[in-house]
Parts: sequence; C-alpha cells; structure tokens
Amino acid sequence: MQRKYSAVAVVFANCADRYVLQGYTEPRTFDQMLADAQQVEGLTGIEVIGGWHINDQNQNAVVKQIHDAGFQLACVIPEIWANPKWGWGTLAATDPGIRRDAIDRIKVAMDLAASTGCNHVSPWPGHDGWDYVFQTDYIKMYDWMLEGLEECANHNPNVKISLEFKPKEPRMHIMIDSTAKALLFVNTINKPNLGINLDVGHANMGGETLAEAVALMKRFGNRLVHLHLNDNYRATDDDMIPGSIHTLEWVEFFYWLERTGYDGWFSLDIFAYREKNKVAVAREALAWLETFAAAADRIDKQEAEAIFASGDAMAAQAMLRRALFDR
Repeated sequence: MQRKYSAVAVVFANCADRYVLQGYTEPRTFDQMLADAQQVEGLTGIEVIGGWHINDQNQNAVVKQIHDAGFQLACVIPEIWANPKWGWGTLAATDPGIRRDAIDRIKVAMDLAASTGCNHVSPWPGHDGWDYVFQTDYIKMYDWMLEGLEECANHNPNVKISLEFKPKEPRMHIMIDSTAKALLFVNTINKPNLGINLDVGHANMGGETLAEAVALMKRFGNRLVHLHLNDNYRATDDDMIPGSIHTLEWVEFFYWLERTGYDGWFSLDIFAYREKNKVAVAREALAWLETFAAAADRIDKQEAEAIFASGDAMAAQAMLRRALFDR
C-alpha cells in the first residue's frame, strides 16, 4: 500500500481545553503551523478547519499558502461546530434557519474543495443529538439529517463528503455515534460521493474494534473515504498519537486497511496540549504509523487466513508477536 500522510493543521497549534482556555503553549499563527509541517518528512497534505484556519474572506489565500508550502489540501472541515449558534444542532436542529445555515456552510466548503482540486469535505455534526431524555423527536431529527446530507451530496457529485461520527461530546449523546449508525445514514441516502471519515479515537470511545469498523464499511457499500488518526483511553477524546495506547489493535487495523484496498489519506488528528515541540509530535506519529504498517506487512496472509478459518486465538497472538517483535 502506498500511504499518503496528511495532518489537520491543529496538530501544530496551541491547544486549549476547558481548564486552560488560553492553551498550554504560546499562540501560533498559521504561518508557524505550516513552517512546522514542512519539517516533517513524509507529510504531504494539510487539512483546514473552517472558522479556525479559514473563513470566507481568506480561504483562497490560505489554500494558496498551503500549496506554496509544498502541500496538497487534503480536506476541508466545514465550520458547523465551533460557533455558539450550533449549540442546539446543525443539520438536525429544530430551527429551520439553523439547518439552512449548516447546509450552506457545507456547500461553501464543497465549493472551495472543488475549486482547488481537493474535492473532499468532512462534516462533523457534533451538536446534533441530545442531553436529556424527552428532549428530542428522534424521527424528525433523523429525517432532517437525511434531508440535509442528501442536499449536500447533490450539490456537487464530484466532491466527496466523509461523514464523521462520535459517541458523545459536545452533546451527551451525538446522534451519529458509531460506524454502524453512520453506515445506516450514508447507505439510506446512497449517493456515490457520500461516505465516512473514520476517526479512530471516536471509534475507540464507542468500544469498537478498529479492524472490524474497516471491514464493516467495506462490506456494506465500500464507504470508507478518510481516516483521522489518534488514540485515547476510550473514556474521552484524548487525541494522543496513534497507537500510543492500543498498540496491538493498530497492527490488525493496518492489515485490514490493506486487505480492503483503502487508498485515501492517513491524516493525523492530534491535540498536542503540553508537547511544546509540535514537529516532534508529528514525526513520532508518522514513525509509529510506518511501524504498524511494516508489522502488518510481515504477517503472512496465508497464515492469517488459516487462523481466521480456525479461530485459534493463541496462533493469532503468536503471529502478532512475531510480526511486532520478531521473536
């Protein structure tokens, strides 16, 4: 597999949380973020977030800046979650005006993606959900989400839309919270340009098996469009470097990405809160990704198929140990 690596620009940013609102390191300009990215060998793409890195006034200039720095624009993430007005929903908000605003924001991102050749946007409807029981009409919420996504998919069939799911945060329950539920919405609409962005950390939060998520999306429509790579302890979206917690699962994950023919971006989505050297964070992340890929490549496919057929767990463990540690 020929892997192409990208990073959400926030990897190189000053990251804040709800305890330290100004962030843990010095504020950083987009120029500084790009300068750091240029020091990471193997990184060829940059993702930008609407409202954070681009807006309607500067978007063309920022894209030119990315290209001039030697990167491709890998993805545009529409701004439908970083403004207080989205707090009660976006594509599935009860307010029809807010629903229209959210659809329009995705369309703006699609137009930018089309004009630059990126041809990929990844909306995350993180505010579409509920916090308390009896707070929402689930059926209407589903219908509004389906209508909004379908209108966006029809806006430009040449631009891929990768829907990102997450179990919770900022809502206590996000409506599209799992691989299976994302597939349900995407396959109901059934447009060729509509797929899924698998954020590994979000899948971990939901207790999913990463390799199975890949297999699920392959079997039911070949819907895996994009990857956001990070790790966490499952309870919250820690956005740590890939494989730092669930190391063994990443080898199986890479094996199944290869087996199912994934050919999209491998994109870092890391929040380096206390790590002052952002370049070191990205370099170490890519080094681990290459390590997992190499371990997956060392697995004998015939041996793996025999283990699948037998279900022999100890044979699987021995194969994995040899692939990782050569002993």
